[in-house]
Amino acid sequence: MKELAQQLKEKNLKVTPQRLAIFQMLTNTDEHPSAEAIYKALESIHPTMSLATVYKTLDALKKANLIQELNVGEDCFRYDARTHSHPHLICISCTKVVDMESIYLDDIRKRIEQDTNFDIVNEKIYFYGVCPDCKEKKED
Repeated sequence: MKELAQQLKEKNLKVTPQRLAIFQMLTNTDEHPSAEAIYKALESIHPTMSLATVYKTLDALKKANLIQELNVGEDCFRYDARTHSHPHLICISCTKVVDMESIYLDDIRKRIEQDTNFDIVNEKIYFYGVCPDCKEKKED
């Protein structure tokens, strides 16, 4: 918890119980929750926290590069505390988001830089499909 508070301070963000709870939740999950899911998960612990506070906190954390915002389609946003570049798999049935750590982007990035003469500084790559759980439900 102290490490998370220190990260907030280093980015000149005020350390509040709500902000710390939201940041801690994101760093301790691989679920990629929405703002509404974060709000519902923390509601019992922080009953005075509003959904607006969650949105404002997520925006502040995003601007400080402590989290990334993922647009999973149809103006539905999810949040990820892993800010390094990595692709995501998004289920078109249930909207589950999964990190893909096994894909090496360096080769792709180098190829694109060579082919286009761009200096790539960041990328967001999404793969859309049907997750194993939804495939199984469909087969039943």
